[in-house]
Amino acid sequence: MKTAAIISSLVASASAFAPVSQTNVRSSTSIQAWKDENIIGITAPAGFFDPLGLSSGKSDEVMNLYREAELKHGRVAMAACLGWYITAAGVHPAFNSSLSSDPLEAAKQLPVVGWLQFVLGCGAIEWLAQQIKARPGYQPGDILGAAYWVDNSDEGWVDYQNKEINNGRLAMVAFMGIFVQDLYFGNYGDQIFRN
Repeated sequence: MKTAAIISSLVASASAFAPVSQTNVRSSTSIQAWKDENIIGITAPAGFFDPLGLSSGKSDEVMNLYREAELKHGRVAMAACLGWYITAAGVHPAFNSSLSSDPLEAAKQLPVVGWLQFVLGCGAIEWLAQQIKARPGYQPGDILGAAYWVDNSDEGWVDYQNKEINNGRLAMVAFMGIFVQDLYFGNYGDQIFRN
């Protein structure tokens, strides 16, 4: 926890010295204009994937909020998939490794102080993200300030962002599969592949 606090304070203080990006911000546009300007996340084979039409008629602000949520959920899902298999392997850095290797059972066995630490840690990250979002030139999901130094004209940067979004989308689906497999069948970790 102390290490996380130190790292977050270093990131926050370093971002204070980041150059400010000058961007034109419009209050509201059509979804077609948003798709034309944002090449991030519109990847083959699906292209702009919105089968339910949730984005139709939405402003730039709402679409940026959706992109922020997609990135945040994708990052959490990627960490959850990794954490699930680390826990299933029997690795517990806290509580003298006395928790179950089944992640759902381990969540039930986690003492109140562990849940409190989890909730406060998540709250601190959310608070820090809200402070960073208030800065001028903020791009959705860019809490480390990379958009101040590189823009979407760099093909390598665009490719990296598309990979992050696609991996996050896959991780969200994968984690639901992992969770359901344990919840309904009691299989977790490498037991998923056993007959």
